[in-house]
Amino acid sequence: MRAPSAGRRGATLSGGAPFGRLALFPILLGLAACGGLPKAAGNNSGAGRDTPNAFALEARFSLRHEDRNYSGHLSWQHAGDSDELLLASPFGQGLAAIRANTGGATMTAGDGKSYSAETAELLTRQVLGYPLPLGNLADWVRGRGRINAPAAVDASGRPLQLLEDGWRIGYEYDSDDPQALPGRVFVERAGAFDLRLRIDGWNSPEPAREPPEEEVRR
Repeated sequence: MRAPSAGRRGATLSGGAPFGRLALFPILLGLAACGGLPKAAGNNSGAGRDTPNAFALEARFSLRHEDRNYSGHLSWQHAGDSDELLLASPFGQGLAAIRANTGGATMTAGDGKSYSAETAELLTRQVLGYPLPLGNLADWVRGRGRINAPAAVDASGRPLQLLEDGWRIGYEYDSDDPQALPGRVFVERAGAFDLRLRIDGWNSPEPAREPPEEEVRR
């Protein structure tokens, strides 16, 4: 398995790397200010639990790991096997980006250094010190279990809790709409970390624009 490596301006991440794990972690928690993702307009705008396997969201988050607390803003676009995450500090300072697909995962920090690995989970394991389950989160944030059916649902049939591979995922909603996507997501793993997302807006990415017929003829 290929170890994560730094880009031309960086250094390898194996033991004793100058760009330390905990030093980089706050950088990862931020980047909406860098642009690149469409803004998610309003909670559940154009998106629902039965929409296709693509979404864009804006969220505030807090994360606790090893008695350390972090917070910031997340912009995330997911489509099929591809993910783009832009992260920002609580004050909107663009700090880092993660891009992942079937070809691998890359991370670009605010200082221009880049890192790569075969998967986003391997990349975050090496850089952050533990695996962040980005592959699972794309389903979990929408209340979809990858392995198990929801452990609890509300009166509208919407998931309230999922239990998968030692992870516990909880949900709260901002409306009574049976198709509403979660407004709050809580992801916990005993002895590992506690991630809380306050989702400010959901959206379905707009399909690619078809070129006008006259452009095609050219």
